[in-house]
Amino acid sequence: MAQPTHTASTTDSPQRHRWCHWHKGPSETAILVDAIERNSAPPIALYACAPCREQRGLIALADRP
Repeated sequence: MAQPTHTASTTDSPQRHRWCHWHKGPSETAILVDAIERNSAPPIALYACAPCREQRGLIALADRP
């Protein structure tokens, strides 16, 4: 069986696609809006796309005071 000579990485594409946790689908406009803290593991990052942020009044984590 032939092995692929090139594997895709996040640096290959100019736009990184993320998952929108609100409409449960991929999005080019998804940004970090929340993080669920856990006791013995890293936080879970939650992303939302532009339409979901507008509809639900979500604010980017970086833009919060």
